[in-house]
Amino acid sequence: MNVYLLAISFCLVFIFISVELIRRQKLQEQYAILWLLLGFIMALFSLFPSLLDQLSTKLHIHYAPSLLFLVGLLFSLAFIMHLTLVISKLHRKLTRLVQEVALLQEQLRRGGPQ
Repeated sequence: MNVYLLAISFCLVFIFISVELIRRQKLQEQYAILWLLLGFIMALFSLFPSLLDQLSTKLHIHYAPSLLFLVGLLFSLAFIMHLTLVISKLHRKLTRLVQEVALLQEQLRRGGPQ
């Protein structure tokens, strides 16, 4: 089997899984956009490998597939940073919520609002 056909098949399956996760509401749209974008970029480079060669030549990268690794690494780092920010924000909200619940429980224990 041709490696490009295998890559295109993988990209189509990847895009289908992403769409299915969105449809089942297991993946939020804001994250799905990133995954769909990655799937379409991979499909584009699989359908037209000359684009990868041209881009790597313009960027003075001698081995074209290493450009894909670089793009994948940068995508992963950016996505990890984004998720870290989301987790930090949720952690702050959770701490605030726990504090408010503790205050309300204390008010109820003492006999209501004062």
